[in-house]
Amino acid sequence: MEITKQERAVTILLVILLLGVYGYFFPRWADPNQNSRLDMIVAVVEDGTFQIDPYVQNTVDYAKVGDHYYSDKAPGVAFLGIPVYAAVKGLLELPFLEGLTDRLANNQSFQATLNEEGTGVNLQKVRFAIGQVVLAFLFSAIPTAFIAVLIFIYTRRILKGIPLRLAIALAYGLLSPAFPYANAFYGHQLSAALLFWAFCLISSKETFSLGDQIGIGLLLGYTVVTEYPMILVSALLFAYLFFRLLRLGKPANIVGVVASGGVVGLLWMGYNTYIFGGPFSLGYSYSELWMPQHETGFMSLSRPTWDAFWGITFGAFRGLFYISPILLVALPGLYFWYRSRQDRADLLVTTLVIFLVILFNSSSVMWWGGFAVGPRYLLPMVPFLMPPAAYFLKYTIRFKWVRATLGILGAWSAGMLWTLTLAGQSFPPDTFRNPLMEYALPNWAEGNIARNIGNIAGFSSLWSLAPVIGFIALCMVLMWLAVRNATKMQASMQVVLQQE
Repeated sequence: MEITKQERAVTILLVILLLGVYGYFFPRWADPNQNSRLDMIVAVVEDGTFQIDPYVQNTVDYAKVGDHYYSDKAPGVAFLGIPVYAAVKGLLELPFLEGLTDRLANNQSFQATLNEEGTGVNLQKVRFAIGQVVLAFLFSAIPTAFIAVLIFIYTRRILKGIPLRLAIALAYGLLSPAFPYANAFYGHQLSAALLFWAFCLISSKETFSLGDQIGIGLLLGYTVVTEYPMILVSALLFAYLFFRLLRLGKPANIVGVVASGGVVGLLWMGYNTYIFGGPFSLGYSYSELWMPQHETGFMSLSRPTWDAFWGITFGAFRGLFYISPILLVALPGLYFWYRSRQDRADLLVTTLVIFLVILFNSSSVMWWGGFAVGPRYLLPMVPFLMPPAAYFLKYTIRFKWVRATLGILGAWSAGMLWTLTLAGQSFPPDTFRNPLMEYALPNWAEGNIARNIGNIAGFSSLWSLAPVIGFIALCMVLMWLAVRNATKMQASMQVVLQQE
């Protein structure tokens, strides 16, 4: 389906807005989860080895094999980061970084964001931080913005006008838990982008060329090596593709998907064998500090519990719908989708994705995910909530009470997510059972706002948010103008068609 000029303009503004907001806030400086992946990248590029022995002190997420330490994380995002870090390594060695280090060390606004008991700013930390910023932007911010674009495009089959589709894309990008992790060097947002991209391709294609087969195989295969639990969703999408190929009378086309996904799997098994001694040996089996958890059930998975289910859905600790109630409209949206009788196969797949990911997270003995904003293990599922949300809007937006309710839910989501995300210099610790009251609000009261570009420019405390608020306002005005122009064009076309 061809994209109009007006849609293209709106899409560009959407990407500019999201990337501008995501890039404004720096990744968390001393995050063990991110550091585990960064350590592996730095070790490969700087030392020519997967051993992170010289850097292991900055993370608790490590595996110990013999006398050496390795990252215990799924290696997908780190594999992608290795060539990028190698490319920018020369930049990180240029003399100007010494001057930047001195300026940061003497920047009162930036210094106010540092731990008073820490070791301050030094050249090695600045190099590490710049590498982290580049990698997080490439492999979290850009994939998150890409998901928003996919949502905007996919919902075209559901909603005729641009405004509602844009609202759904923005709700995903700024009012869902995607926002906190959009510029964090985790694997969640990359795996979410790979899965939702594969879903959109499988759903929209009427024929699957060899290139399509290879591409979908790579997307599904690389999802697994980026986030191991998402093998559940990858397998489901693989089955959906095979079903579509059967309906098209071309089941043999699955061979290209299997081949490309198999190549990814072979590379991953080679990595596992080289470090952990077997093709299916995972770093988590050697995770020295978390052995009791990983030895519970199957790799920390047992049976679903009510405490975990409630905790990741409505609980104040890590509840998805507690911090982002705007996503609740997806639940009745599934019903409206069923009643519409449209894209029934997509509906079934979407429902199963939601069920499988919640089932997995509810079965984990560490379902809360450590330091986190909301249930981070659910992040790959969140894009799949947006199509049913579109169906909800399609059939209910005409009611005033629905529009009022959506306004309240949107305001709640914005307040909760932005308050939790921007509080302090780390994600809320898992020692606080009510992160909003015990962690976020006290940090806001002290003016302790997450490190951002405004600090570099000399803005401190709450004033550091002024530039990004102005940027958002400008983008929103431009979007409004673009949407208004597109709406007028659409109305003019309808008049012409009626006259004919």
